[in-house]
Amino acid sequence: MSRLDFPAGFHWGAATASYQIEGAWREGNKGESIWDRFSHTPGRVKNGDTGDTACDSYHRYQEDVALLREMNLTSYRFSISWPRIQAQGRGAANPEGIDYYQRVTDALLQEGIRPFPTLYHWDLPQALEDQGGWPNRDTAGRFTDYAEILIRALGDRIADWMIFNEPAIFTALGYLTGNHAPGRSNLDDLLRASHTVNLAQGQAFAAMKATKPKANIGTALSMSPCEPAGDQEADQEAAERWHGLTNLWYLEPALNGRYPDIFPNGLPSDRMGIQDGDMESVTAALDFIGVNLYTRTKVTAQTGNPLGIDAVSVPVESESGGPRTDLDWEVWPSALYDMLMRMTQDYDNPVLEVTENGCSYADAPDRDGVIRDTRRIDFYRGYIEAVHKAIQDGADVRGYHAWSLLDNFEWAEGYEHRFGLTWVDFKTKKRTIKDSGHWYAQVADTNGLST
Repeated sequence: MSRLDFPAGFHWGAATASYQIEGAWREGNKGESIWDRFSHTPGRVKNGDTGDTACDSYHRYQEDVALLREMNLTSYRFSISWPRIQAQGRGAANPEGIDYYQRVTDALLQEGIRPFPTLYHWDLPQALEDQGGWPNRDTAGRFTDYAEILIRALGDRIADWMIFNEPAIFTALGYLTGNHAPGRSNLDDLLRASHTVNLAQGQAFAAMKATKPKANIGTALSMSPCEPAGDQEADQEAAERWHGLTNLWYLEPALNGRYPDIFPNGLPSDRMGIQDGDMESVTAALDFIGVNLYTRTKVTAQTGNPLGIDAVSVPVESESGGPRTDLDWEVWPSALYDMLMRMTQDYDNPVLEVTENGCSYADAPDRDGVIRDTRRIDFYRGYIEAVHKAIQDGADVRGYHAWSLLDNFEWAEGYEHRFGLTWVDFKTKKRTIKDSGHWYAQVADTNGLST
């Protein structure tokens, strides 16, 4: 056996999101979020599940910090619930909300774990949705105010921040397909929402840096290497357009002040609501790029795409009949290597963090109470090896975060899918570390793995 050792100081972590784990949806003067409203709407979430109690981490966060400590992790990526800070999405901060996240942060720091929060992981205050949501450009200003509140309240404790989680996902699924909150299906809503989110990102970055110039600020982007489904030149061109749409739509504006050139007839600026001076406002010299990645994407040239880019993703069939997760996602570790190297090459070797990577497997406790999830161990081994290879080939990757610390509320899938390193009994909320969690603890403890 040989060893794959990671650089000194490399962060081994796990990730969660507020709505998926906190519960306590009506406690602490928290306001209603779009996910509260969406999950309580019949037919929106499998089995009628909601995040009302989820993993009850609002009350059990100390148990979760203990899990992180037991797994030898040095970084915890969590998110802050906007309606817990501003019930209506505007106005003064809610002291109970600030106090909660201060207590979470202090508990992490006491154990030597880096608090690594995301400002927005999909739970928009419902009051702002009622006023137009992300398609309403005023939401960018509201979000900037919220970001400034948090950097002032927590900036003395927290050095590293993420602004958004997967803006490409929450805008597309929330405003075009309607699969996620707020459940709207309108192309113009998507186009306007995407631009408002980019405005919010740039403006929030500037406000946070003005308050705490030394803060380390990035964004977590959903990414997937886009490969042509066929050998035709048209498919190769389609794959590049899809790359621009899915991987760069919220990165190019920040780093280069422009949108990717993916539309044959030019950028639909009017439909997006772009105004004079906006492309200066969207810029943000991000200190790092957060990469959320699960698998690869294949693309073919095809007309009829509602965005008018003549490209569509197609189902990926495992070329060798290889493993797939319970969500039927192909296990393809080289996808992570490919994406990290593409970011390294295209953006002049930026600092990178793998901010999400994981898999859904339903392995349950056996008669001895042990969760023998060997498939998850195999998954993580392959993807972590891919990260190591990228570092060896020049990528400046500073950390890796498994999704997720806990089995949790998996959005429109409810509680049907389990991504956690820790099994959660959703009736009792009891946590049990799975075999994969114990394996990951060894990786973190030794800062590497044997192959």
